[in-house]
Amino acid sequence: MNSNQTHLTVTRTVDVPAKDLFDLLTLPARHPEFDGSGTVRSADNTERIHKSGEKFVMNMHREAMGGDYRTHNFVTAYDENKMIGWQPAPEGEDGSAPTEPLGWEWLYELKAQGSDSTEVALTYDWSKVTDQKLLEQVGFPAIPQSDLEESLNLLAAAVTKA
Repeated sequence: MNSNQTHLTVTRTVDVPAKDLFDLLTLPARHPEFDGSGTVRSADNTERIHKSGEKFVMNMHREAMGGDYRTHNFVTAYDENKMIGWQPAPEGEDGSAPTEPLGWEWLYELKAQGSDSTEVALTYDWSKVTDQKLLEQVGFPAIPQSDLEESLNLLAAAVTKA
């Protein structure tokens, strides 16, 4: 990877309709099932995502972040059965909610490959992070490509179980 890279994208074809994948991706309570990095623990807001502009809160754990923490996810992309994305921001140490995301985004794009198969692209994009101190502190990409690939493997498994 070169130092100018600002995103990672992985793809996989899953043998289910795009609608089934979208239904799973829009339920934050199920996100721990397909987190290949192992950082997502549970959702505080278990309501289904319905549109861009919504926000959901996740309980997380990552040693590099000091252990347990909460992140607020701002929904930045929503196109039913085609795309869902969000930009996170950690909660303040005092428990205060962030007012805006910090610039990195998770984006799932779904492309139907017939009626019962979908190509899923997962993009982890940090191109909108402009704070140099944050760039150095986080060391993007904080999540490696192998974890993104595992996320798609876990997504395929989660969507096919009842």
